[in-house]
Amino acid sequence: MLPDTARAFTDIQAEVASALAQKKPVVALESTIVTHGMPYPQNEQMAARVEAIIREEGATPATIAVVDGRLKVGLSDAERHNLARSKGVMKLSRADLAFALSEGLSGGTTVAATMIAADLAGIAVFATGGIGGVHKGAETSFDVSADLDELARTPVIVVSAGAKAILDIEKTLEVLETRGVPVVVHGADIMPAFWSRQSPHPAPLRLDDAAAIARFHRTRQALGIRGGLLVANPVPEADEIAADRMAGFIADAQAQGVKEGISGKRVTPYLLAKILELSGGASLTTNIALVENNARLAAKIAASL
Repeated sequence: MLPDTARAFTDIQAEVASALAQKKPVVALESTIVTHGMPYPQNEQMAARVEAIIREEGATPATIAVVDGRLKVGLSDAERHNLARSKGVMKLSRADLAFALSEGLSGGTTVAATMIAADLAGIAVFATGGIGGVHKGAETSFDVSADLDELARTPVIVVSAGAKAILDIEKTLEVLETRGVPVVVHGADIMPAFWSRQSPHPAPLRLDDAAAIARFHRTRQALGIRGGLLVANPVPEADEIAADRMAGFIADAQAQGVKEGISGKRVTPYLLAKILELSGGASLTTNIALVENNARLAAKIAASL
């Protein structure tokens, strides 16, 4: 239920509002993957296909973004088209979501900001590509994504392909464990690495179907344990890029980023774009496949809830 205090800033699309009122399954979707994660027109094509997949599974998609100072929970086709073509919009997390609303700005919502909006609207399940986490070299840069703290505080199930492989996955898992965030790998004993099905790290927890994930979430709620649940869903085998091949692309992109002085919020979009270039487009193809895979699982979890 949307709090009265947030109504002045928020537009819930009619289809989404109707589904929520009837307690039908709804899946939230982020928008930085559209504004900062993929080039046009693939970003718009991906966003439309992901929404279609969620509908195929019997759920309602709710893409979340900020448009001209309005928090949109569910986008029209025209709004999604405009967002996909927009340039220079903000990348919004917990720190600056309210700033964009108060100043009438537009932006794509990160995992953290999407979780906030989903929770405000009463949406329990959210599908994304990969979460942010601890960047390599964070012991000196202190570059740790706000996504991790949001997972610790906001009660939304986040379905991802794990942490983005450009990150320090081992440190990301350590921070999540310290924050008390359960990390469940869907159908595997090894933590995935975004573009690749396997990382060097064992799965903290394993569950094999959507109903079990929904049951785990409900049990946490029954015990009064606040916070989110991270589902790591390996990319389909036919679509993955081998981890050793990706390691070379990632290392080259990170070295170039250091050389160019890339820091802060610019790091992830820069690295994704550079890896796209180095991989000859293969990283984008896999990225789209894993987002679609996550959307399908998220819809099944939402239906199970």
